[in-house]
This record gives sequence, structure tokens and C-alpha cells, in this order.
Amino acid sequence: MKKLLTLVFSVAVLSFYGCADKGTQVQAAGGVAEPTGDVSTYLRGAYVSVSDAEAKLKAGGFEILSTFESVKDGKTIVFTCPTLKAEGAKPNRANVAVMRLFVDEQEKAIAVTNPVYFGKAYMQKEYNHAVFSKVKAKIESAFPSLKDSEDKMSFSNLAGFHFMIGMPYYEDVEVLGEGTTAELIAKAKNYKKGADVAFELKLSDNTTLFGYALGGGTKRFVSKIGRQNAGLMPYPIVISGGKATMLKAEYYIALSYPLLTMMEFGGIASVPGDIIKDLNKPFK
Repeated sequence: MKKLLTLVFSVAVLSFYGCADKGTQVQAAGGVAEPTGDVSTYLRGAYVSVSDAEAKLKAGGFEILSTFESVKDGKTIVFTCPTLKAEGAKPNRANVAVMRLFVDEQEKAIAVTNPVYFGKAYMQKEYNHAVFSKVKAKIESAFPSLKDSEDKMSFSNLAGFHFMIGMPYYEDVEVLGEGTTAELIAKAKNYKKGADVAFELKLSDNTTLFGYALGGGTKRFVSKIGRQNAGLMPYPIVISGGKATMLKAEYYIALSYPLLTMMEFGGIASVPGDIIKDLNKPFK
């Protein structure tokens, strides 16, 4: 059944976007050839403690924004660097400004978001492989034992990714609130006295990226579909251009769990609506 669902999904994707010639090197901006074939979603490695992981990231030139309990016995370290912030400051690209390292204290493993994978998905046609491959190299230098995850997707499909026909794309964001930048930031920070704010990253005078905690009942979906990818929490909210927006959950979850089947997605069918309800509350 899983193989059949995967085949159906693959045919749908190819019907809409075509397939890059895997024997052809695509020359990216900066003169560096883009990947052909699949790209891993995560870089997985042997367990290190949260404090050791933070120290390695800092030594590698990264800035720690937050250490967040994303699942029981698991923490997400949200980090950035000048390169990621510069890319995230570009219009409609704020989500790429941070990467995440998940420390799984239960399964004794770590997983880091792959900048090439998420960079291509979030930057779309503006993706520069020379830029994001260097960020990836910095991460691999800090954690030499990292290996590609089984979670992966064709590089050529990342920019136009959606889970299936009728599901949202990257640009199909959910608007949570409208107003001036100052008003929206104040609402985000003042709700529950800021208890749900995991991090705040100002990218420009007009754009700020927040990481927000979901309600206890809502975030349980992570354990249901696979704690190994729990680094997708806290949930990103972008305040820019007079709007507070979030990536549609059908997009963000599927991008973070590329091995998720339609049947498994159906098992968390109420979650996208629950996430909207949770993240709408500060902006009412």
C-alpha cells in the first residue's frame, strides 16, 4: 500500500513539474553546480548533549537563538549566522534565516536541518547553491560524523513542492493578523506575557521572524508521525509587510516529513486547523 501511495504521489508531482535530467549538472548562481537527484532533509549523527551541541555550533560561527523542548526528552536548538540572516532578510524569505538541531535525549541521536534542502525550498528561484553549500559545510565541520538522512527529496522538486494536488505551496501562507510591524510584534510578545515565544529574530526594519510554541494537545502530532523530525518545532511566524503569517501546516509538515504517506497524513488531518487556531490567538 505504501509503495502504491508513493507511486501515485510521484506521478502527480512529475505531471505538474517534470523531472530534471539526472545526468545533467545545473550551473547555479555563484558558479557552483547544483545537486542532481535526491537531497537529504536532515543530517543525522551520534548523540551529543545539548550543552555540547551548543558549544560546537558557537565554535563553528553560529549564533544560538533558542533551546526549545520540542517533544518529551527532546530539544530543538535554533541557530543562525550572518549568511542565513542576509538571505532571510530578502522579501518573502524570512523562514530560511534559521536552521535547527534536534537533540533526541530518548533515542540518543541528533538531527540537523540540511541548509541545501530547506534553502532550495524556501529561496525558490533565488536559491544560490554556493551560499547554502557553504553553510552546510560549516555544520559538517562542527559535527564531522553527520550522515544524510533517509528523509529526502529530489532537488529539482523542492522549489515547487506541495504534498499533493490541492495542497498548498511555499507561497500559500496563512495570514494570522494585520497591522503595523510594531503592533504585530507587540501582540506576538505580549500574548501570555511572551510565554509562547521561543525566539525572536529581527531581519530588517520591516521583517521579524518568531518561533512560537504550539498548544500541548496540538504538538502531540510530532510523536505520532515521528519524533526523529521534531526539530520543526517551534513553529515559525513571519511579521513583515503589515502582516503576521505562517507557512501552511500542510506544506511545512510535509516538507519536514518527506516520507509521510497520504494515509499517515490523514491520521493527523485535524492538526493544520489546530495549528491555525493556536497561532491566531496572539493576533486577535
